[in-house]
Amino acid sequence: QVQLAESGGGSVQAGGSLRLSCVVTGSIDSNFWMGWYRQIPGKEREGVAAMSPADQRTDYADSAKGRFTISLDNDKKTLFLQMNTLKPEDTAMYYCAAWVRGGGPSMSLFIGSRRILFNSWGQGTQVTVSS
Repeated sequence: QVQLAESGGGSVQAGGSLRLSCVVTGSIDSNFWMGWYRQIPGKEREGVAAMSPADQRTDYADSAKGRFTISLDNDKKTLFLQMNTLKPEDTAMYYCAAWVRGGGPSMSLFIGSRRILFNSWGQGTQVTVSS
């Protein structure tokens, strides 16, 4: 079974930085994109950043471009989201997601210019940005 666990969230002032980590237990399918999304209570989930493990291509939501960077360790065990110049509107619960063999029901998200299907995600890590 594959599990994903996010960490690295916290409280930061506007303009600050955080690096989120997503530890993958098991093996991801490198043929499918991985990503980060966020959600505010009562609001729809919002795709933030995505990466192709096969060739490390990336895509970002307009709100994240130039500020956030998604990356994956060479062993494909940890997915990162470096967040710089944080804004209060970045406040949300952040989740990492992937498509894995044996995963659960799928979820479709638009991240940047593409639509990505996921069937596995973590418990989330809270990011709070104060003005």
